[in-house]
Amino acid sequence: MNDKNTLHGTTTVGITCKDGIVFATERRASMGNLIAHKVAEKIFKIDDHIAATIAGSVSDAQSLMKYISAEVALYKMRNGERISIESAAALSSNILHSSRFYPFFVQTLIGGVDETGAKIYSMDPTGGMIEDKFISTGSGSPFAYGVLEDRYSEDIYIDEGVEIAIRAIKSAMERDTYSGNGILVATVTEEDGFRMLSEEEVAKKLSEI
Repeated sequence: MNDKNTLHGTTTVGITCKDGIVFATERRASMGNLIAHKVAEKIFKIDDHIAATIAGSVSDAQSLMKYISAEVALYKMRNGERISIESAAALSSNILHSSRFYPFFVQTLIGGVDETGAKIYSMDPTGGMIEDKFISTGSGSPFAYGVLEDRYSEDIYIDEGVEIAIRAIKSAMERDTYSGNGILVATVTEEDGFRMLSEEEVAKKLSEI
């Protein structure tokens, strides 16, 4: 079996805020007890107003992100408008459920901001689709949820959401052996669209926690 198909273990977090969404992940890709990669990219820009995270098989996740990005771009070209977050999630669900490569061994979060506000959906490998205010996936999610349950409120804004997301990933990294090697954070707002925080910005937030 190709080793890319066996890479697994991660923690991802998605949080809806009053003015947008926050996604955060750690950067470790593991293969059994081996740390296979220390700089894995687990947050993807799908469009200016949509982002996604992945947990699970690296090769499956990368393929899925390409399919989703292509379909979202095709929708915009055909309809002359950007796709809604719910429709993008439904499209992703259909890809997962009907693919000839079915199933993809991934857990996916997809979210962003549209005319109806900030939304995040989680999808399982068979295409099951659930909307929630905050979500965590991957091997470290039980530890991340402890932070999210304690600190999340529907009244928070992006700045506070970033802090909570970093806290949740930090908690997972301290307890889950499959999570580690740094933190990635991205935000999506109506004003700024998709934005990946710099390493310096994340390090500054960590130093303040």
